[in-house]
Amino acid sequence: MSTAPILITAAALHEALTGPGADRVRVLDVRWRLDRPDGRPEYEAGHIPGAQFVDLNVELARHAGPEEGRHPLPSVDELQAAARRWGISDGDTVVVYDDLNNLSSARAWWLLRHSGVSDVRLLDGALRTWTEAGLPLESGAAALPAPGTVSLSYTSLPVLALEDVAAFADDSLLLDARAAERYRGEVEPVDPRAGHVPGAVSAPTTENLGPDGRFLAAPALRERFRLLGAEDGVGVGVYCGSGVTAAHQAVALALAGLEPRVFVGSWSQWANHPELPAATGPNPS
Repeated sequence: MSTAPILITAAALHEALTGPGADRVRVLDVRWRLDRPDGRPEYEAGHIPGAQFVDLNVELARHAGPEEGRHPLPSVDELQAAARRWGISDGDTVVVYDDLNNLSSARAWWLLRHSGVSDVRLLDGALRTWTEAGLPLESGAAALPAPGTVSLSYTSLPVLALEDVAAFADDSLLLDARAAERYRGEVEPVDPRAGHVPGAVSAPTTENLGPDGRFLAAPALRERFRLLGAEDGVGVGVYCGSGVTAAHQAVALALAGLEPRVFVGSWSQWANHPELPAATGPNPS
């Protein structure tokens, strides 16, 4: 995991955008949610000045068959082309945010770091902290930046492939970042089967946040994950429904000083392979 800072405050972002070196700061607005996947109307109603809208379904994922899950990674060439459209060049600082506690923008954070962008930060507390600070918003579409020149490669962060997940859950700690009722199999609003990967431990990623939507302090996160089983020498993996909020949990794990493996296909991929077992109830198996 990169040693670059993970979070940035609204005040620090405002200073970066208005001070020396502002031309090397790129801001991305990644508004998306399961029940309203097109976040562009909200973006156009008001966004951080200069922020480029990022379409999670189109630019941070690719379309594929259900056996790959709902949000498989885009090809690195597709992601590189999008990043250049956003104006990103090597050495830039990239700040990402959304209006939902960074549950969707974390996908951009993880994906850009995985592809080799070393300085990617989440606006801690998301757009709410910017507006609560009385900082300005811009409406409509931001002006397009000059094309960037960044070069990307999927080599930077560890991942779990479908064929690795069962053995990993047996030998290491696999966390399920979804809401607890989905983990238990009581509800399943999207995917073809309910339940969880056998051996996985329930760890809703929303519990990594305080009431203000900001991440808990690193010691509190370390203690949370220790109680879930993240002892010294134990590998940690994470999945969610489709690989979006798993990235949010990956942020929390990184803040806690851990190096998580993300199962990108997540439950949406596992559930579309009927030969794989599904566990239900509150316990891992």
